[in-house]
Amino acid sequence: MPGRRKPPPPSDPRENGEVALKDQAAEAGAGIVGWVDERTGAAGFTKAMLFRKVPKGTNWFYTLGSATLFAFLSQAVTGVFLAMYYNPDPDRAYDSVQHITNDVFLGDLVRGMHRWGATVMIVLIFLHMGRTFFFGAYKYPRELNWVIGVVLLVLTLTMGFTGYLLPFDQRSFWATVVGVNINGTGPIIGPYLSDFLRGGPEFGATTLSRFYAIHMLLIPVLIAALIAVHLYLVVKLGTTAPPWLRAKLPEPLEKEKV
Repeated sequence: MPGRRKPPPPSDPRENGEVALKDQAAEAGAGIVGWVDERTGAAGFTKAMLFRKVPKGTNWFYTLGSATLFAFLSQAVTGVFLAMYYNPDPDRAYDSVQHITNDVFLGDLVRGMHRWGATVMIVLIFLHMGRTFFFGAYKYPRELNWVIGVVLLVLTLTMGFTGYLLPFDQRSFWATVVGVNINGTGPIIGPYLSDFLRGGPEFGATTLSRFYAIHMLLIPVLIAALIAVHLYLVVKLGTTAPPWLRAKLPEPLEKEKV
């Protein structure tokens, strides 16, 4: 209608010197990130980790390492939850496991995730090592990373072995007795290793607490430290191309070859 005045446009709060709350939060977050990066230099490593170049032909086989890392993190989180209720005492260990399974909220689910997650992690790390071997990713200059991977495989198997005793039922007890006796047949260090795992010449109360300490404290720390070194070397040395891709020579070399 002629003569009708249009409503004024909505005012921008910044025109009056006001800053939106989300802008303040963004500025605060950027300031914190900048403060941390200035003192640690973590931005360079993070950028190299997330935006590194990968060779052509990369497929789903290359995700086995990341899947193994995710399985380890899942084991760590569920293990911390279980440790809150587990009692590493020979007279109370079995009852504490039953309490977790039957009484604790979502305890059965978390215990199942931890139990089957151990198997999944072992399967994934074997597949990852197999992919590394068949793709030739253990060769120069990645020999050290291959050795670290082998040590991680041994530590993962040891973590599964030490965790098998913790429910402290008949099956886990006698299976551990057999496993420790097999270790004792090894040359030179076998008997000493068996005595160390048992905490003495025979199975007793010390055995369970020793297995719990190795499973809960020693091995996870070693695995976490070696994973950090492993990832650093992966970022530094890069990813190996699949063996079925022929390496393309530089143009001058191609001409000389012709």
